[in-house]
Amino acid sequence: MCGLFGIRSTERDVARVTYFGLFALQHRGQESAGIAVSDQGRLTALRDMGLVTQVFDEQKLRGLHGELAIGHTRYSTTGSSQWGNAQPLVQHGLARTVALGHNGNLTNAAELREELAAGGHRLATTADTEVIAALIANDPAPLQDAVANAMRKLDGAFSIVMVSEDALVAFRDPRGMRPLCLGRLGDDWVVASETCALDLVGAELDRELLPGELVIVDGAGVQAVQAVPKDNDGALCIFEFFYLARPDSRLNGVEVHGARVRMGERLAEESPVEADLVLPIPDSGTPAAIGFSRALNIPFSEGLIKNRYVGRTFIQPDQGLREQGIKLKFNPLAEVNGKRLVVVDDSIVRGNTTRQIVQMLFEAGAAEVHLRISSPPVIGQCFYGIDLADPEELIAAGKTVDEVREHVGATSLAYLSLAGLQASTRRPESQFCRACLTRDYPTAVPREAAKLQFERV
Repeated sequence: MCGLFGIRSTERDVARVTYFGLFALQHRGQESAGIAVSDQGRLTALRDMGLVTQVFDEQKLRGLHGELAIGHTRYSTTGSSQWGNAQPLVQHGLARTVALGHNGNLTNAAELREELAAGGHRLATTADTEVIAALIANDPAPLQDAVANAMRKLDGAFSIVMVSEDALVAFRDPRGMRPLCLGRLGDDWVVASETCALDLVGAELDRELLPGELVIVDGAGVQAVQAVPKDNDGALCIFEFFYLARPDSRLNGVEVHGARVRMGERLAEESPVEADLVLPIPDSGTPAAIGFSRALNIPFSEGLIKNRYVGRTFIQPDQGLREQGIKLKFNPLAEVNGKRLVVVDDSIVRGNTTRQIVQMLFEAGAAEVHLRISSPPVIGQCFYGIDLADPEELIAAGKTVDEVREHVGATSLAYLSLAGLQASTRRPESQFCRACLTRDYPTAVPREAAKLQFERV
């Protein structure tokens, strides 16, 4: 996950623009936030634990001057949730200094760490992001070549924003597993994880970066090169479509909200049910619930009121916080009393949230609770930037649909088919990584994928 933003401008307050860009990307990571600015080659970075609004205030933003800025919101998948792993990371190398933010997860981080150690380069963090920064910072080749050399060594998922040598740099892995787009803000260039961040700062989408593409923005303008060959049609993470991305973003040219509504319509076609109300588990379940309601002409209701001052329970860093977050997050309306409910959610990962919500609805007087999930069962580990590393945590990996239904306490349970999900994106199967749903991985995967695997080093 993680959110990335970057801008080069000689006229604008680049730190402030980046702050608002990160504000639009807060859903991609809530553990830490940071901004790095370059003032004629002099790098300054401010990063800390917490949300964007907790890390930055007016006084701090005023202290960040320059013509280049990058920002990052972190959701940890390699390296613990601690200040040292917050980004952007600043790396002072033998060849250059870089500030770098990463969205994704490297599958060969262990091998690259060993290579850097053998070359005498000591790493200070346990995040795979530092590996990328160190490779570029210590390569004596010109900046463009140094980045391309690093890209050829990296495997897994990586979308990157970077500042070095008075240039804004952005690049994407050859499969395009994590989103990254390029926009125009007047005469200035902006990069962001999602188009919703461009919208918020008033920028217009130019295009999405191609898989394997490297973009450099400096005083001469923008230069784009295919630094590494594109891997077939690409492999954008399909989890972005049904859960992670903001609904007002566009991925592969497709509006996410529209795709999620189509998922709900297809789900209603595949698994209809007689009910009195359709209600979503907000917020990511809402578009699919709208589609389900429309398709079967069952009234739509909010049903569950969400406290939007509580973060996303899925991306809290440990189970204790997840469970506490669920209790704080939802409260049912009185209208569910005596009703047959269709409850629509985007996914069931661990099952803890779902079970507590079903119990909550029955306690509020619901007569029936029919669960409809707008994705197939999540059965596979993710090695590319989603915290699905332990297969024992994935409830559908070891249980049948009926066993999952029994575990969460629902009256009935049905998932959207893989074919239905794919059709809803209006893009071919060949353009996606669907490994969490199929266990068919687009890369070689490591033997150990634990988030804290380098904490012992």
